[in-house]
Amino acid sequence: MLPTKVATELLAGRTVDAEKFENVTILFSDIVTFTKIASACTPMDIVNLLNNLYQRFDNLTTVHNVYKVETIGDAYMVVSGVPTRTNSHAENVANFSLDMVNEAGKVQSPATGESIQIRVVFHSGSVVAGVVGLKMPRYCLFGDTVNTSSRMESQGIPARVHASPQSAKLFIDKWYIFRDRGKKKIKGKGLMSTYILINRFGQTYE
Repeated sequence: MLPTKVATELLAGRTVDAEKFENVTILFSDIVTFTKIASACTPMDIVNLLNNLYQRFDNLTTVHNVYKVETIGDAYMVVSGVPTRTNSHAENVANFSLDMVNEAGKVQSPATGESIQIRVVFHSGSVVAGVVGLKMPRYCLFGDTVNTSSRMESQGIPARVHASPQSAKLFIDKWYIFRDRGKKKIKGKGLMSTYILINRFGQTYE
């Protein structure tokens, strides 16, 4: 997957240099008990499940101005602030995250018929972004912000949005409600304060 402006440059035969983006927010999500669901279903069931879910998420990327970086199995990754810089990167991802939890709940597990639950985490910081590969070039993100976001995923809560302190502080005096979750042990980071994004004022996801 390539951003439109990056693909245009490559098609024109121009080199796209790696670039640093100072202010971005990265989100990872995964499906709760996905391994158990997959073991109880046919491969076609899983393809249909992921296709249904990801079509819903893909539609939300346009609504909330976030860029879909990649999907790997049941993991879905987006960013805001890359490749187009914006001061609203954290709000864009927060809005996307709440809506994707809501959309996931509309999809049924082919194994049990119950609503799908996802874990969602996001973290803000800086990244380096660039095109990797020639035959099938990919637009990739690198840096500690990516690593921290990914590692927070293991501490996520089903059907909830988990945020880092770096992200949560960007919402001071803004219309969002966070709950302090206390310190959690994050691989490679030690104990880290974390927060649950409950909702936007005027909307509820409880």
